[in-house]
Amino acid sequence: MKSSWMLVAAALFALMGVLVKHASATFSPAELVFYRSAFGLVVIWGGIVLSRRQLLAPLATRHWRAHFWRGLSGFIALVLFFYAIARLPLATAVTLNYTAPLFLAALSAWWLRERHGRGLVGAVLLGFAGIVLLLRPQLQDQAWLPALAGLASGMLAAVAYVNVKQLGRLGEPEWRVVFYFTLLATVCGAAWMSVAGFHPPQAGDWLWLAGIGVTATLAQLALTRAYHRGRTLMVGALAYTTVGFSALYGVLLFGERLPLPAWIGMAVVAAAGVWAVRASTPAQPDSL
Repeated sequence: MKSSWMLVAAALFALMGVLVKHASATFSPAELVFYRSAFGLVVIWGGIVLSRRQLLAPLATRHWRAHFWRGLSGFIALVLFFYAIARLPLATAVTLNYTAPLFLAALSAWWLRERHGRGLVGAVLLGFAGIVLLLRPQLQDQAWLPALAGLASGMLAAVAYVNVKQLGRLGEPEWRVVFYFTLLATVCGAAWMSVAGFHPPQAGDWLWLAGIGVTATLAQLALTRAYHRGRTLMVGALAYTTVGFSALYGVLLFGERLPLPAWIGMAVVAAAGVWAVRASTPAQPDSL
């Protein structure tokens, strides 16, 4: 089934989370975003050059402002997401980031003036009930700051998706949107490191840093193929298997144990996300 490419993307995105969690013991979230984006930028630019047979001409655009806001929101969302991964159970951080479709439903109604039915409103309310269940253990453990960071990453990811939708209406091709997002994330990460300082990678670090970039890029390619060739609703639903893969990796690799309310909250958020996908016509996301 062509939609099953989303399962490949989900496994790779979850694996990226594992690598980020490991590397976060040495590197800050901004540093990890820089390396994730820098490796991806090389791959994306190389693909554009090979397919278009031109070095810079295909990248010309009149919509710099829209690309800037899409890139900035995506960069901040990634930094917050990586911060949450470093300090929360992997499945919890991923679930909080995957609240993006719920925020997207609310933002598209307010920002893009799209009209939604009662089904989508119900999905959003159900999703936020799941968030309450998921966050209770974190707040009891005084982990409220990374929990809020993970939730904010989902909200900003939704802002980025709205920007992607606007760029699509302006006629910008997907590969150009991905390129400028990756470029801006690389530049912002480098600027952050120049001010806040950075940790020079040791020989053994490069494998982990390259792995973050490679898994993120391959996951993006698999996700793009899934949305292009598969059924949109099926792909949107399968995206939530990332939560399942993350939970499995967390248990097997990090020995993470979550209380029952957290598992119920994760299931409720995933169900609400699938409901939201089915109740609306989602923009094809350029994943974080």
